[in-house]
Amino acid sequence: MNAILILGAASLALTLGGCGSKPVKQATSAPQRGGYYLDDGPGDNPPPDLERVPDAVPRDEPLHRFANRTYVALGNTYTPQAERRPFRQEGLASWYGRRFHGKRTASGESYDMYGMTAAHPTLPIPSYARVTALDNGRSVVVRINDRGPFHSSRVIDLSYTAAYKLGFVSRGSARVRVEAIGSAAPDSAEAAAAQRPPRSDGIYLQVGAFSSADNAQRLVERLTREPEFDAERARVVMAGDWHRVQVGPYASEDAAHADRVRIRERLALDAVLLKRD
Repeated sequence: MNAILILGAASLALTLGGCGSKPVKQATSAPQRGGYYLDDGPGDNPPPDLERVPDAVPRDEPLHRFANRTYVALGNTYTPQAERRPFRQEGLASWYGRRFHGKRTASGESYDMYGMTAAHPTLPIPSYARVTALDNGRSVVVRINDRGPFHSSRVIDLSYTAAYKLGFVSRGSARVRVEAIGSAAPDSAEAAAAQRPPRSDGIYLQVGAFSSADNAQRLVERLTREPEFDAERARVVMAGDWHRVQVGPYASEDAAHADRVRIRERLALDAVLLKRD
């Protein structure tokens, strides 16, 4: 997304060349393989193990001084949220890649197609959102640092890596649910509480952390549908506003690592081992 440092509505309308404008600029050209346009697409040498790139970690950040002002793009007026508040939306997600890699985003930061970021027309900059692919249930957390897409059929533009982790890079787009995550990340006390097993000391796997109780419960249901998992091992552990999905306790680290491999292979999730003495 040709990044947009928002200096005001008038200047924005003149300088827009972002991710949302791709379908307009290339309206006469058929999309290439993967749903991207002409010179956009994946990089020539992407880093290995993109599925292991960690999600964005929500933290308190001041809102950008300029990037949350009302602006005009492609003839439409957008008014970003002036504060972080609950937000839920479903629609089509797309991704943007090498054509915009290294260019400046609306936040003034350089776009990194291999980071966990996204562009949204109205969510605050910066803010965080959980994006869930509706066809496979995979979820990622991204940091909103850019504007777009400015296309009536799309609701969010993800980085290449975020789309890769959701499983739709080759298709170019997918239906998703976008949910804003509260401004406050878990503080040190909250993080410590999350490490404490809910029943007893021992070895656990943490499979995910969600601001939405529904998302956490859906993941538990996915885990319990796997025939080799004990349904009693999976539970949701509350830590402040976060719903952490944990599995355990395990009798040994070897047993935990075996389930960790199964979770990665069958659910495309990278669980974290927690050990409490």
